[in-house]
Amino acid sequence: MPTTPATAAQISPEITSNGVQPSGVPAPIMLELVDEEGRTIGTAEKLAAHQAPGRLHRAFSVFLFDESGRLLLQRRALGKYHSPGVWSNTCCGHPYPGEAPFAAAARRTFEELGVSPTLLAEAGTVRYNHPDPASGLVEQEFNHLFVGLVQAAPRPDPEEIESTDFVTAEELVERHAAAPFSAWFMTVLDAARPAIRELTGPSGGW
Repeated sequence: MPTTPATAAQISPEITSNGVQPSGVPAPIMLELVDEEGRTIGTAEKLAAHQAPGRLHRAFSVFLFDESGRLLLQRRALGKYHSPGVWSNTCCGHPYPGEAPFAAAARRTFEELGVSPTLLAEAGTVRYNHPDPASGLVEQEFNHLFVGLVQAAPRPDPEEIESTDFVTAEELVERHAAAPFSAWFMTVLDAARPAIRELTGPSGGW
């Protein structure tokens, strides 16, 4: 995983820049634990934070649209241990401890999709508790929302993303009824709708 200035301080001197320890074992991914107001209270390893009943941690969700007002969806890679093969919003993830959510959203969008948004704006926060029946993991998240525009064609990382698609609001309704989506998708979409409508205009149907 590439190291940015925002994340370099979080990597131990004994861990190389690609996130691997001298032993060759991948370094644990740490998440930022928060209280109900979103204030940082500690850290936890990623998988441990998602094991039932879950520990409340900081996350982000990105919704990118093309110039026609279509939402970029991603279908999560089949090899992912959490919610594999389901459709979800453009990008979602977790800031490194101490990393600003906006920086994390921009970084992870490029890492997963190979694109940088031409516009990215904050769209509020939402707190939720969503168990994932398939994996038994739990999403206890304080989620920072972002909306924006993308003009370049996605170049998804196959280890992260199975496929992508741009959909209108009407097409999303049909897709959501016919295909599995992430447990958190509708929660974050509904929370981001006011900002999405401001971005796409009344004719977008969002």
